[in-house]
Amino acid sequence: MTARLPFPLVDEISRHCLQDDTPETVHIEVHLPGRLHHEGLRTAFHQALARHPRVLVRQLPPRWWHRHYTWQLAPAPDVDPVAFPPPGPDALTRARTRALTDCPPLDAAPPVRLEVIDPPHTTDAPQPTAPTGTVLLLTLHHTALDAPAGLRILATTADLYREATQSGPTPPPPTPPPPTPPPPTARAPRQQARSEVRGERRGEGRTEAERAERAEPAERAQRVASPAPAPSTPSTPSPPSALSVPSPLSPAPSPYRPGPLTRPARLAPDHTATTAAPHRSTPRSPRPGNGMLLAVLPLPARPHHTHSTEHSPPSPHTVNDQLLVATHLMATHWNALHDRPAAPVIVTMPIDDRPRGPHMPIGNGTRLTPVAFPPTPSRSTARPQAPAPTVTHLLHHTATRTRALKSATLGPQLGFPSAALTSLPLPVGARRALTRALRALAAPWTPTALLSNIGRVPYPLDFGDTGGRATAVWFSAPARMPRGLSITTATTRDGDRIHLALRWSRALLDDAAAARLLALFRTSLATTASATTPPPPVGSAPRTEGGGTP
Repeated sequence: MTARLPFPLVDEISRHCLQDDTPETVHIEVHLPGRLHHEGLRTAFHQALARHPRVLVRQLPPRWWHRHYTWQLAPAPDVDPVAFPPPGPDALTRARTRALTDCPPLDAAPPVRLEVIDPPHTTDAPQPTAPTGTVLLLTLHHTALDAPAGLRILATTADLYREATQSGPTPPPPTPPPPTPPPPTARAPRQQARSEVRGERRGEGRTEAERAERAEPAERAQRVASPAPAPSTPSTPSPPSALSVPSPLSPAPSPYRPGPLTRPARLAPDHTATTAAPHRSTPRSPRPGNGMLLAVLPLPARPHHTHSTEHSPPSPHTVNDQLLVATHLMATHWNALHDRPAAPVIVTMPIDDRPRGPHMPIGNGTRLTPVAFPPTPSRSTARPQAPAPTVTHLLHHTATRTRALKSATLGPQLGFPSAALTSLPLPVGARRALTRALRALAAPWTPTALLSNIGRVPYPLDFGDTGGRATAVWFSAPARMPRGLSITTATTRDGDRIHLALRWSRALLDDAAAARLLALFRTSLATTASATTPPPPVGSAPRTEGGGTP
Protein backbone atom coordinates (compact mmCIF):
# COMPACT_ATOMS: atom_id res chain seq x y z
CA MET A 1 0.00 0.00 0.00
CA THR A 2 1.30 3.46 -0.87
CA ALA A 3 2.40 5.48 2.14
CA ARG A 4 0.25 8.40 3.26
CA LEU A 5 1.30 11.48 5.21
CA PRO A 6 -0.93 14.08 6.85
CA PHE A 7 -0.16 17.63 5.80
CA PRO A 8 2.40 19.30 8.12
CA LEU A 9 1.65 22.69 9.66
CA VAL A 10 2.96 24.89 6.81
CA ASP A 11 1.40 22.73 4.11
CA GLU A 12 -2.04 22.84 5.73
CA ILE A 13 -2.05 26.61 6.29
CA SER A 14 -0.89 27.16 2.71
CA ARG A 15 -3.60 24.81 1.43
CA HIS A 16 -6.27 26.65 3.42
CA CYS A 17 -5.25 30.04 1.98
CA LEU A 18 -4.99 29.12 -1.72
CA GLN A 19 -6.51 31.69 -4.07
CA ASP A 20 -7.35 31.21 -7.71
CA ASP A 21 -6.10 34.66 -8.74
CA THR A 22 -2.70 34.28 -6.96
CA PRO A 23 -0.98 30.97 -7.75
CA GLU A 24 1.18 29.72 -4.88
CA THR A 25 4.35 29.14 -6.91
CA VAL A 26 8.04 29.28 -6.08
CA HIS A 27 10.19 30.17 -9.08
CA ILE A 28 13.86 29.10 -9.31
CA GLU A 29 15.95 30.19 -12.30
CA VAL A 30 19.45 28.85 -12.96
CA HIS A 31 21.62 30.16 -15.81
CA LEU A 32 24.27 27.87 -17.29
CA PRO A 33 26.99 28.84 -19.79
CA GLY A 34 26.65 25.70 -21.94
CA ARG A 35 23.99 23.47 -23.46
CA LEU A 36 22.49 20.27 -22.09
CA HIS A 37 21.53 16.97 -23.69
CA HIS A 38 17.76 16.76 -23.38
CA GLU A 39 17.39 13.06 -22.68
CA GLY A 40 20.35 13.02 -20.34
CA LEU A 41 18.87 15.86 -18.32
CA ARG A 42 15.43 14.24 -18.22
CA THR A 43 16.96 11.00 -16.97
CA ALA A 44 19.03 12.78 -14.33
CA PHE A 45 16.00 14.73 -13.07
CA HIS A 46 13.89 11.59 -12.77
CA GLN A 47 16.72 9.88 -10.88
CA ALA A 48 16.94 12.89 -8.56
CA LEU A 49 13.23 12.58 -7.83
CA ALA A 50 13.76 8.92 -6.97
CA ARG A 51 16.55 9.88 -4.56
CA HIS A 52 14.25 12.39 -2.86
CA PRO A 53 10.97 10.44 -2.74
CA ARG A 54 9.26 13.09 -0.60
CA VAL A 55 8.95 15.14 -3.81
CA LEU A 56 6.77 12.45 -5.40
CA VAL A 57 3.60 13.36 -3.53
CA ARG A 58 0.04 13.93 -4.63
CA GLN A 59 -2.86 15.18 -2.55
CA LEU A 60 -5.65 12.71 -1.94
CA PRO A 61 -9.17 14.07 -2.55
CA PRO A 62 -10.41 15.48 0.77
CA ARG A 63 -13.77 14.55 2.29
CA TRP A 64 -15.75 16.82 4.57
CA TRP A 65 -15.28 14.53 7.57
CA HIS A 66 -11.48 14.19 7.20
CA ARG A 67 -9.38 15.67 10.00
CA HIS A 68 -6.40 16.45 7.74
CA TYR A 69 -5.37 16.91 4.16
CA THR A 70 -3.26 13.91 3.16
CA TRP A 71 -0.23 13.44 0.93
CA GLN A 72 0.18 10.13 -0.89
CA LEU A 73 3.69 9.08 -1.84
CA ALA A 74 3.72 7.95 -5.48
CA PRO A 75 6.17 5.26 -6.65
CA ALA A 76 6.83 7.18 -9.88
CA PRO A 77 5.83 10.48 -11.47
CA ASP A 78 2.25 10.67 -12.69
CA VAL A 79 3.28 13.12 -15.39
CA ASP A 80 6.63 13.98 -16.93
CA PRO A 81 7.75 17.15 -15.09
CA VAL A 82 10.47 18.05 -17.66
CA ALA A 83 9.53 20.21 -20.63
CA PHE A 84 11.59 21.68 -23.47
CA PRO A 85 9.73 24.70 -24.91
CA PRO A 86 10.71 25.71 -28.44
CA PRO A 87 13.56 28.24 -28.36
CA GLY A 88 12.89 31.74 -29.49
CA PRO A 89 13.44 35.39 -28.64
CA ASP A 90 10.60 35.36 -26.09
CA ALA A 91 10.98 31.79 -24.77
CA LEU A 92 12.43 32.89 -21.43
CA THR A 93 9.83 35.63 -20.96
CA ARG A 94 7.02 33.15 -21.59
CA ALA A 95 8.55 30.64 -19.19
CA ARG A 96 8.79 33.29 -16.44
CA THR A 97 5.16 34.19 -17.02
CA ARG A 98 4.13 30.55 -16.69
CA ALA A 99 6.11 30.30 -13.44
CA LEU A 100 3.92 33.06 -12.00
CA THR A 101 0.57 32.05 -13.46
CA ASP A 102 0.54 28.25 -13.97
CA CYS A 103 0.88 26.34 -10.71
CA PRO A 104 1.77 22.63 -10.88
CA PRO A 105 -1.30 20.65 -9.73
CA LEU A 106 -1.38 19.07 -6.29
CA ASP A 107 -3.31 15.98 -7.40
CA ALA A 108 -0.52 14.72 -9.71
CA ALA A 109 2.98 13.75 -8.56
CA PRO A 110 5.33 15.57 -8.48
CA PRO A 111 4.02 19.11 -7.84
CA VAL A 112 6.99 20.58 -9.73
CA ARG A 113 7.74 21.57 -13.33
CA LEU A 114 11.20 21.93 -14.92
CA GLU A 115 11.42 23.91 -18.14
CA VAL A 116 14.68 23.92 -20.10
CA ILE A 117 15.12 27.07 -22.20
CA ASP A 118 17.71 26.58 -24.92
CA PRO A 119 19.45 29.54 -26.58
CA PRO A 120 18.71 31.90 -28.18
CA HIS A 121 16.62 33.43 -25.40
CA THR A 122 16.27 37.17 -25.36
CA THR A 123 13.64 39.41 -23.85
CA ASP A 124 12.57 42.97 -24.50
CA ALA A 125 12.14 43.63 -20.76
CA PRO A 126 15.06 45.27 -18.91
CA GLN A 127 16.00 42.05 -17.13
CA PRO A 128 19.49 40.56 -16.71
CA THR A 129 19.78 37.45 -18.87
CA ALA A 130 22.70 35.43 -20.08
CA PRO A 131 23.38 36.05 -23.79
CA THR A 132 24.15 32.39 -24.46
CA GLY A 133 23.68 29.10 -22.69
CA THR A 134 20.80 27.24 -21.11
CA VAL A 135 18.30 28.41 -18.50
CA LEU A 136 16.69 25.94 -16.10
CA LEU A 137 13.40 27.25 -14.75
CA LEU A 138 11.96 25.17 -11.90
CA THR A 139 8.43 25.92 -10.70
CA LEU A 140 7.27 24.48 -7.36
CA HIS A 141 3.89 24.44 -5.69
CA HIS A 142 4.61 26.18 -2.39
CA THR A 143 2.03 24.06 -0.57
CA ALA A 144 4.36 21.09 -1.02
CA LEU A 145 7.91 22.46 -1.38
CA ASP A 146 10.05 25.53 -0.74
CA ALA A 147 13.07 27.04 -2.48
CA PRO A 148 15.82 25.19 -0.50
CA ALA A 149 14.15 21.89 -1.36
CA GLY A 150 14.05 22.87 -5.03
CA LEU A 151 17.74 23.82 -5.01
CA ARG A 152 18.60 20.49 -3.37
CA ILE A 153 16.77 18.65 -6.18
CA LEU A 154 18.60 20.67 -8.83
CA ALA A 155 21.93 19.99 -7.08
CA THR A 156 21.28 16.23 -7.15
CA THR A 157 20.25 16.51 -10.81
CA ALA A 158 23.51 18.31 -11.62
CA ASP A 159 25.60 15.65 -9.88
CA LEU A 160 23.81 12.80 -11.67
CA TYR A 161 23.98 14.52 -15.06
CA ARG A 162 27.68 15.30 -14.68
CA GLU A 163 28.53 11.76 -13.64
CA ALA A 164 26.57 10.32 -16.59
CA THR A 165 28.13 12.57 -19.22
CA GLN A 166 31.75 12.25 -18.15
CA SER A 167 33.97 9.50 -16.87
CA GLY A 168 33.46 10.39 -13.21
CA PRO A 169 32.77 13.13 -10.74
CA THR A 170 34.42 16.45 -11.34
CA PRO A 171 37.64 16.52 -9.33
CA PRO A 172 37.96 19.42 -6.93
CA PRO A 173 40.23 22.26 -8.00
CA PRO A 174 43.84 21.74 -6.96
CA THR A 175 44.71 23.27 -3.63
CA PRO A 176 47.73 25.54 -3.83
CA PRO A 177 50.58 24.48 -1.54
CA PRO A 178 50.84 26.36 1.74
CA PRO A 179 53.45 29.11 1.87
CA THR A 180 56.85 27.92 2.93
CA PRO A 181 57.77 29.42 6.30
CA PRO A 182 61.16 31.09 6.59
CA PRO A 183 63.91 28.94 8.08
CA PRO A 184 63.97 29.30 11.87
CA THR A 185 66.94 30.96 13.38
CA ALA A 186 69.09 29.11 15.81
CA ARG A 187 67.86 29.40 19.38
CA ALA A 188 68.29 27.63 22.61
CA PRO A 189 66.13 24.51 23.17
CA ARG A 190 64.26 26.07 26.14
CA GLN A 191 63.56 29.29 24.19
CA GLN A 192 62.32 27.28 21.18
CA ALA A 193 59.98 25.24 23.39
CA ARG A 194 58.52 28.40 24.92
CA SER A 195 57.97 29.82 21.41
CA GLU A 196 56.15 26.66 20.30
CA VAL A 197 53.83 26.81 23.30
CA ARG A 198 53.04 30.45 22.60
CA GLY A 199 52.34 29.58 18.95
CA GLU A 200 49.89 26.83 19.96
CA ARG A 201 48.06 29.23 22.24
CA ARG A 202 47.84 31.82 19.48
CA GLY A 203 46.45 29.15 17.15
CA GLU A 204 43.75 28.30 19.68
CA GLY A 205 42.64 31.92 19.75
CA ARG A 206 42.20 32.38 16.02
CA THR A 207 38.85 33.72 14.99
CA GLU A 208 36.29 31.73 13.08
CA ALA A 209 36.67 34.04 10.12
CA GLU A 210 40.38 33.30 9.84
CA ARG A 211 39.79 29.55 9.95
CA ALA A 212 37.16 29.90 7.23
CA GLU A 213 39.54 31.88 5.05
CA ARG A 214 42.28 29.30 5.53
CA ALA A 215 39.85 26.47 4.71
CA GLU A 216 39.00 27.78 1.24
CA PRO A 217 42.23 28.88 -0.44
CA ALA A 218 41.23 27.41 -3.78
CA GLU A 219 38.00 29.36 -4.05
CA ARG A 220 39.70 32.60 -3.05
CA ALA A 221 42.46 32.00 -5.58
CA GLN A 222 39.88 31.37 -8.28
CA ARG A 223 38.05 34.61 -7.47
CA VAL A 224 41.28 36.56 -7.74
CA ALA A 225 42.33 34.88 -10.99
CA SER A 226 38.97 35.30 -12.75
CA PRO A 227 36.85 38.05 -11.23
CA ALA A 228 33.12 37.94 -11.79
CA PRO A 229 31.77 40.02 -14.68
CA ALA A 230 30.26 43.37 -13.91
CA PRO A 231 26.51 43.40 -13.21
CA SER A 232 24.29 44.12 -16.17
CA THR A 233 22.13 46.54 -14.19
CA PRO A 234 22.93 50.26 -13.86
CA SER A 235 25.26 51.23 -11.10
CA THR A 236 23.95 52.92 -7.97
CA PRO A 237 24.99 56.51 -7.25
CA SER A 238 27.46 56.82 -4.43
CA PRO A 239 25.74 57.68 -1.14
CA PRO A 240 26.87 60.79 0.73
CA SER A 241 30.23 60.67 2.41
CA ALA A 242 28.66 61.63 5.75
CA LEU A 243 27.56 58.02 6.09
CA SER A 244 30.94 56.48 5.40
CA VAL A 245 32.20 56.05 8.96
CA PRO A 246 29.97 54.82 11.82
CA SER A 247 30.16 56.48 15.20
CA PRO A 248 32.10 54.19 17.55
CA LEU A 249 30.98 56.04 20.69
CA SER A 250 27.23 55.91 20.06
CA PRO A 251 25.75 52.92 21.87
CA ALA A 252 23.46 50.71 19.80
CA PRO A 253 19.89 50.71 21.09
CA SER A 254 18.13 47.54 22.14
CA PRO A 255 16.05 45.85 19.42
CA TYR A 256 12.73 47.54 18.78
CA ARG A 257 9.69 45.51 19.80
CA PRO A 258 6.28 46.92 18.83
CA GLY A 259 3.24 46.37 20.99
CA PRO A 260 0.93 43.45 20.26
CA LEU A 261 -1.75 45.78 18.83
CA THR A 262 0.64 47.99 16.85
CA ARG A 263 -0.24 47.96 13.17
CA PRO A 264 2.74 47.63 10.81
CA ALA A 265 3.24 49.95 7.89
CA ARG A 266 1.48 48.95 4.70
CA LEU A 267 3.24 49.63 1.43
CA ALA A 268 1.33 52.37 -0.38
CA PRO A 269 -0.44 51.09 -3.52
CA ASP A 270 0.57 52.69 -6.80
CA HIS A 271 -1.18 52.13 -10.15
CA THR A 272 -0.47 55.56 -11.58
CA ALA A 273 0.84 54.32 -14.91
CA THR A 274 -2.11 51.94 -15.32
CA THR A 275 -5.04 54.09 -14.25
CA ALA A 276 -3.84 57.50 -15.44
CA ALA A 277 -2.84 56.69 -19.01
CA PRO A 278 -3.60 59.65 -21.32
CA HIS A 279 -5.46 57.47 -23.85
CA ARG A 280 -7.66 55.80 -21.24
CA SER A 281 -11.01 57.43 -20.53
CA THR A 282 -11.95 55.23 -17.53
CA PRO A 283 -9.54 53.75 -14.97
CA ARG A 284 -8.88 50.05 -15.38
CA SER A 285 -8.82 47.74 -12.39
CA PRO A 286 -5.47 46.04 -11.63
CA ARG A 287 -4.78 42.65 -13.14
CA PRO A 288 -4.76 39.69 -10.76
CA GLY A 289 -1.66 37.67 -9.97
CA ASN A 290 1.99 38.59 -9.42
CA GLY A 291 4.64 40.50 -11.31
CA MET A 292 8.39 39.96 -11.06
CA LEU A 293 11.60 41.86 -11.75
CA LEU A 294 15.13 40.43 -11.59
CA ALA A 295 18.29 42.39 -10.83
CA VAL A 296 22.01 41.90 -10.17
CA LEU A 297 23.55 43.94 -7.34
CA PRO A 298 27.10 44.06 -5.99
CA LEU A 299 27.68 42.75 -2.50
CA PRO A 300 27.52 45.74 -0.15
CA ALA A 301 30.62 46.79 1.74
CA ARG A 302 31.22 45.31 5.18
CA PRO A 303 33.22 46.61 8.16
CA HIS A 304 36.93 46.26 7.48
CA HIS A 305 37.71 44.47 10.76
CA THR A 306 35.43 41.62 9.67
CA HIS A 307 38.38 40.41 7.59
CA SER A 308 41.12 40.95 10.14
CA THR A 309 42.78 38.00 11.68
CA GLU A 310 43.76 37.67 15.29
CA HIS A 311 42.49 40.40 17.61
CA SER A 312 39.34 41.46 15.73
CA PRO A 313 35.91 41.58 17.38
CA PRO A 314 33.12 39.56 15.76
CA SER A 315 31.41 41.05 12.73
CA PRO A 316 28.82 43.59 13.90
CA HIS A 317 26.39 42.71 11.10
CA THR A 318 26.00 40.51 8.04
CA VAL A 319 24.89 41.12 4.48
CA ASN A 320 21.53 39.70 5.50
CA ASP A 321 21.23 42.48 8.10
CA GLN A 322 22.04 45.09 5.47
CA LEU A 323 19.33 43.67 3.21
CA LEU A 324 16.82 43.92 6.06
CA VAL A 325 17.76 47.54 6.78
CA ALA A 326 17.57 48.34 3.05
CA THR A 327 14.04 46.91 2.97
CA HIS A 328 13.10 49.13 5.91
CA LEU A 329 14.56 52.24 4.26
CA MET A 330 12.85 51.42 0.98
CA ALA A 331 9.41 50.95 2.56
CA THR A 332 9.75 54.06 4.74
CA HIS A 333 10.78 56.32 1.87
CA TRP A 334 8.19 54.84 -0.51
CA ASN A 335 5.38 55.60 1.94
CA ALA A 336 6.78 59.09 2.55
CA LEU A 337 6.67 59.77 -1.19
CA HIS A 338 2.99 58.72 -1.12
CA ASP A 339 2.16 60.86 1.95
CA ARG A 340 1.58 57.90 4.23
CA PRO A 341 1.99 58.46 8.00
CA ALA A 342 5.04 56.94 9.65
CA ALA A 343 4.50 53.47 11.11
CA PRO A 344 6.72 50.58 12.23
CA VAL A 345 8.09 48.47 9.40
CA ILE A 346 8.01 44.74 10.12
CA VAL A 347 9.89 42.46 7.73
CA THR A 348 9.24 38.72 7.71
CA MET A 349 12.53 36.80 7.63
CA PRO A 350 12.42 33.03 6.96
CA ILE A 351 15.04 30.94 8.78
CA ASP A 352 16.01 27.47 7.56
CA ASP A 353 17.74 25.19 10.08
CA ARG A 354 17.92 22.11 7.84
CA PRO A 355 21.23 20.57 6.75
CA ARG A 356 22.11 21.04 3.09
CA GLY A 357 23.55 17.57 2.39
CA PRO A 358 22.12 14.79 0.22
CA HIS A 359 19.80 13.73 3.05
CA MET A 360 18.26 17.15 3.54
CA PRO A 361 14.57 16.91 4.58
CA ILE A 362 12.41 17.84 1.61
CA GLY A 363 9.26 19.91 2.00
CA ASN A 364 8.50 23.24 3.66
CA GLY A 365 11.16 23.49 6.33
CA THR A 366 11.58 27.20 7.07
CA ARG A 367 10.20 29.12 10.05
CA LEU A 368 8.97 32.69 9.70
CA THR A 369 10.30 35.31 12.12
CA PRO A 370 9.56 39.06 12.36
CA VAL A 371 12.22 41.79 12.35
CA ALA A 372 10.70 45.11 13.44
CA PHE A 373 11.95 48.66 12.82
CA PRO A 374 10.66 51.75 14.65
CA PRO A 375 8.73 54.41 12.71
CA THR A 376 11.08 56.92 11.10
CA PRO A 377 10.05 60.53 10.48
CA SER A 378 10.10 60.89 6.72
CA ARG A 379 11.75 63.70 4.80
CA SER A 380 10.94 64.89 1.32
CA THR A 381 14.26 64.08 -0.28
CA ALA A 382 15.04 62.46 -3.59
CA ARG A 383 16.67 59.42 -1.98
CA PRO A 384 16.40 57.45 1.30
CA GLN A 385 19.13 59.05 3.37
CA ALA A 386 19.65 59.09 7.12
CA PRO A 387 22.38 60.41 9.39
CA ALA A 388 25.29 58.08 10.00
CA PRO A 389 24.34 57.16 13.59
CA THR A 390 20.82 56.27 12.46
CA VAL A 391 21.92 53.81 9.77
CA THR A 392 24.66 52.44 12.00
CA HIS A 393 22.27 51.91 14.89
CA LEU A 394 19.76 50.27 12.57
CA LEU A 395 22.43 47.82 11.45
CA HIS A 396 23.48 47.02 15.01
CA HIS A 397 19.91 46.67 16.22
CA THR A 398 19.10 44.39 13.28
CA ALA A 399 22.19 42.26 13.89
CA THR A 400 21.23 41.84 17.54
CA ARG A 401 17.71 40.83 16.60
CA THR A 402 18.67 38.36 13.86
CA ARG A 403 21.30 36.68 16.04
CA ALA A 404 18.68 36.18 18.74
CA LEU A 405 16.18 34.78 16.25
CA LYS A 406 18.65 32.33 14.72
CA SER A 407 19.76 31.02 18.12
CA ALA A 408 16.26 30.89 19.65
CA THR A 409 14.69 27.62 20.71
CA LEU A 410 12.85 26.09 17.78
CA GLY A 411 9.08 26.42 17.95
CA PRO A 412 6.23 26.00 15.47
CA GLN A 413 7.23 27.20 12.01
CA LEU A 414 4.39 29.71 11.75
CA GLY A 415 4.04 30.43 15.47
CA PHE A 416 1.90 29.01 18.22
CA PRO A 417 -1.43 30.47 16.99
CA SER A 418 -1.13 28.60 13.69
CA ALA A 419 -0.10 25.42 15.49
CA ALA A 420 -3.15 25.70 17.78
CA LEU A 421 -5.40 26.35 14.79
CA THR A 422 -4.29 23.24 12.90
CA SER A 423 -4.67 21.05 16.01
CA LEU A 424 -8.35 21.86 16.60
CA PRO A 425 -10.51 18.69 16.63
CA LEU A 426 -12.57 19.87 13.66
CA PRO A 427 -13.01 18.56 10.13
CA VAL A 428 -10.52 20.05 7.71
CA GLY A 429 -13.23 21.96 5.87
CA ALA A 430 -14.29 23.76 9.06
CA ARG A 431 -10.66 24.56 9.89
CA ARG A 432 -10.21 25.96 6.39
CA ALA A 433 -13.15 28.34 6.77
CA LEU A 434 -11.94 29.38 10.24
CA THR A 435 -8.37 29.94 8.99
CA ARG A 436 -9.48 32.14 6.10
CA ALA A 437 -11.77 34.16 8.38
CA LEU A 438 -9.02 34.73 10.96
CA ARG A 439 -6.54 35.63 8.23
CA ALA A 440 -8.88 38.31 6.92
CA LEU A 441 -9.45 39.57 10.46
CA ALA A 442 -5.70 39.79 11.12
CA ALA A 443 -4.91 41.49 7.80
CA PRO A 444 -4.13 44.91 9.38
CA TRP A 445 -1.35 43.27 11.44
CA THR A 446 0.29 41.51 8.49
CA PRO A 447 4.02 42.38 8.17
CA THR A 448 5.10 45.00 5.66
CA ALA A 449 7.21 42.80 3.38
CA LEU A 450 9.02 39.47 3.17
CA LEU A 451 12.79 39.30 2.72
CA SER A 452 14.26 35.86 2.07
CA ASN A 453 18.03 35.76 1.65
CA ILE A 454 19.40 32.32 0.90
CA GLY A 455 22.95 33.67 1.01
CA ARG A 456 25.65 31.89 -0.93
CA VAL A 457 24.13 28.90 -2.72
CA PRO A 458 25.68 25.87 -1.00
CA TYR A 459 25.91 23.82 -4.21
CA PRO A 460 28.10 24.39 -7.27
CA LEU A 461 25.26 23.33 -9.63
CA ASP A 462 27.92 22.00 -12.00
CA PHE A 463 26.52 20.20 -15.07
CA GLY A 464 29.91 19.06 -16.34
CA ASP A 465 31.64 19.81 -19.60
CA THR A 466 28.47 20.36 -21.63
CA GLY A 467 26.43 22.54 -19.29
CA GLY A 468 29.04 24.13 -17.08
CA ARG A 469 28.65 25.65 -13.62
CA ALA A 470 25.78 27.99 -12.74
CA THR A 471 26.57 31.64 -13.35
CA ALA A 472 23.36 33.08 -11.89
CA VAL A 473 20.62 31.82 -9.58
CA TRP A 474 17.35 33.63 -8.88
CA PHE A 475 14.35 32.48 -6.89
CA SER A 476 11.12 34.21 -5.96
CA ALA A 477 8.36 33.66 -3.41
CA PRO A 478 4.61 34.28 -3.74
CA ALA A 479 3.37 37.80 -2.98
CA ARG A 480 -0.15 37.62 -1.63
CA MET A 481 -2.20 40.50 -0.34
CA PRO A 482 -2.42 42.18 2.12
CA ARG A 483 1.40 42.09 2.25
CA GLY A 484 1.82 41.96 -1.50
CA LEU A 485 5.64 42.15 -1.68
CA SER A 486 8.46 39.63 -1.42
CA ILE A 487 12.18 40.28 -1.95
CA THR A 488 14.42 37.25 -2.42
CA THR A 489 18.19 37.18 -2.84
CA ALA A 490 20.88 34.62 -3.54
CA THR A 491 24.57 34.56 -4.46
CA THR A 492 26.28 31.95 -6.60
CA ARG A 493 28.95 29.90 -4.90
CA ASP A 494 31.80 31.39 -6.94
CA GLY A 495 30.39 34.88 -7.39
CA ASP A 496 30.39 38.16 -5.53
CA ARG A 497 27.06 39.51 -6.75
CA ILE A 498 23.56 39.41 -5.30
CA HIS A 499 20.84 38.05 -7.57
CA LEU A 500 17.64 39.74 -6.44
CA ALA A 501 14.04 39.01 -7.39
CA LEU A 502 11.32 41.53 -6.59
CA ARG A 503 7.88 39.94 -6.73
CA TRP A 504 4.74 41.94 -6.08
CA SER A 505 0.98 41.59 -6.19
CA ARG A 506 -0.59 43.45 -9.09
CA ALA A 507 -3.30 44.54 -6.68
CA LEU A 508 -0.57 46.60 -4.96
CA LEU A 509 1.68 47.90 -7.76
CA ASP A 510 1.79 48.18 -11.51
CA ASP A 511 4.90 47.47 -13.55
CA ALA A 512 6.15 51.07 -13.57
CA ALA A 513 5.71 51.44 -9.82
CA ALA A 514 7.53 48.16 -9.19
CA ALA A 515 10.47 49.38 -11.29
CA ARG A 516 10.66 52.54 -9.16
CA LEU A 517 10.48 50.46 -5.99
CA LEU A 518 13.37 48.30 -7.20
CA ALA A 519 15.46 51.40 -7.92
CA LEU A 520 14.64 52.63 -4.42
CA PHE A 521 15.83 49.34 -2.90
CA ARG A 522 19.07 49.56 -4.87
CA THR A 523 19.73 53.04 -3.48
CA SER A 524 18.75 51.96 0.04
CA LEU A 525 21.21 49.06 -0.07
CA ALA A 526 23.95 51.45 -1.17
CA THR A 527 23.07 53.63 1.81
CA THR A 528 23.65 50.71 4.20
CA ALA A 529 26.96 49.95 2.49
CA SER A 530 28.14 53.53 2.89
CA ALA A 531 27.54 53.30 6.65
CA THR A 532 30.47 50.88 6.88
CA THR A 533 34.16 51.25 6.22
CA PRO A 534 35.59 50.52 2.76
CA PRO A 535 35.61 46.87 1.65
CA PRO A 536 38.69 44.69 2.16
CA PRO A 537 41.20 43.92 -0.58
CA VAL A 538 40.43 41.41 -3.31
CA GLY A 539 40.79 37.83 -2.13
CA SER A 540 38.76 38.13 1.08
CA ALA A 541 35.27 38.61 -0.33
CA PRO A 542 32.55 38.95 2.29
CA ARG A 543 30.18 36.08 2.76
CA THR A 544 26.43 36.38 2.79
CA GLU A 545 24.53 34.89 5.68
CA GLY A 546 21.02 33.93 4.76
CA GLY A 547 18.08 34.05 7.08
CA GLY A 548 16.47 31.31 5.07
CA THR A 549 14.12 31.00 2.14
CA PRO A 550 10.50 30.60 1.48
